[in-house]
Amino acid sequence: MSTIQIRTARKTLLADTLTPIGIFMKIRKNFKNSVILESADYHGREHGFSHIAFDPVASFELTDSQVTQKFPDGSVENFTLTNRRDAVQALKAFADRFDFPKEKGDSPMANGLFGHISYDAVTYFEDIEIQAKNPETEIPSIRYYVYRYVVAVNHFNNQMSLYAHSYDGTEPTFDTITYLLNMPHYDSERFERVGDEVSNLNDDQVKEIVETCIKHCLRGDVFQIVPSRRFAQGFKGDDFQVYRALRSVNPSPYLFYFDYEQYRIFGASPEKQIKIDGDVAEIHPIAGTFRRSGDDARDAELAQELLADPKETAEHVMLVDLARNDLSRSADQVKVETFKEVQFFSHVIHLVSKVTGRLQKGVNPLQLVADTFPAGTLSGAPKHNAMTIINRLEPTNRAIYGGAIGFMDFQGNFNHAIAIRTFLSKGNTLFFQAGMGVVAKSVVASEMQEIHNKLAALRRALEVAENLA
Repeated sequence: MSTIQIRTARKTLLADTLTPIGIFMKIRKNFKNSVILESADYHGREHGFSHIAFDPVASFELTDSQVTQKFPDGSVENFTLTNRRDAVQALKAFADRFDFPKEKGDSPMANGLFGHISYDAVTYFEDIEIQAKNPETEIPSIRYYVYRYVVAVNHFNNQMSLYAHSYDGTEPTFDTITYLLNMPHYDSERFERVGDEVSNLNDDQVKEIVETCIKHCLRGDVFQIVPSRRFAQGFKGDDFQVYRALRSVNPSPYLFYFDYEQYRIFGASPEKQIKIDGDVAEIHPIAGTFRRSGDDARDAELAQELLADPKETAEHVMLVDLARNDLSRSADQVKVETFKEVQFFSHVIHLVSKVTGRLQKGVNPLQLVADTFPAGTLSGAPKHNAMTIINRLEPTNRAIYGGAIGFMDFQGNFNHAIAIRTFLSKGNTLFFQAGMGVVAKSVVASEMQEIHNKLAALRRALEVAENLA
């Protein structure tokens, strides 16, 4: 298999009169399958950029053990995995087909693979079965695109780098990007909710699930388990208005809108799935949640109560240990760099830790992604037992919920968010979901309320979106 040599041109401009949303609104009107990744956390280089990618030229898709690969020359390769565990190597082999000469000063996402790994993709990483996809939320288990153009906005210096990539040896040009940037501002179609919100479970069923999970914890089947509840809201108009509202209502380290034509995934996630940079990997487990009061002084008191709460602490410690264990499968020098730090979000207060490790020599970095997928904060511990119980108790496939979404470069460096505080938009319906961290000492009513605490920002975004022009 020949290597695809990528030629790249880069141009840097001032971006003090432009916004990523304004740029993206122009692009999405003219290019299907465009994506935007942003962050409300500019404390580090990884979050100091907003990236927009458009005009896909290649793709990798995996569903039901069937791999479809499309390449810039128009060729298509289809094959069936002889062993489900071969999925990790198949994705790495696809990335290895591209040779991108990254230069010093390039943005972290100048070129690479943008896409998602759905929750049910765990069947390709572990010996576990997940229920069949549901028609209303069915999406590929793994899907990534390679793009011709990337716009990177550097929020530290208000500069914008334009990347034009050529995959056939020709000289790349900026004509398309320049044309789009000079176009007038586009107004979005209005958004309107249709009908009432519905759920895949009623309150009595959720109560029964929580009680069953507590029994499993008391029996010692699991230490902790994270069952979830799905909601759906019909709509008409443009769901991008909901993303605009959500990024305002719930600013988060990971903000994203991925448009796949047949469906869209967008959200405001507070939590990394995993980040791999060279041989260093890090996970930031979030476990322990209190609802914010809206009063800063009271929130400060609540933060101290959260730190001292034995149930929330026990849950957090278990998931930090699980992150250490997961990293240790393919990494050495695993350590907890930050433990049980209080972080404030728009509607909730979380306990957050940072666990790091160094990739073992010769290990495929995507194997470490597989080793740590899904996040323990979305499954429980021990992970295999917890996922097996979840699969039996939940009536619908999780689809993107609890999966991962983001970017990886052609060398295997990886930075994805966990798909929480996230909408799946398909068939003029928005699907959104949240989980409960159940342990032996859980209070049923509190766990049920945790669902609504976590989804408060998403519901607020739906309200705000209806009033956007």
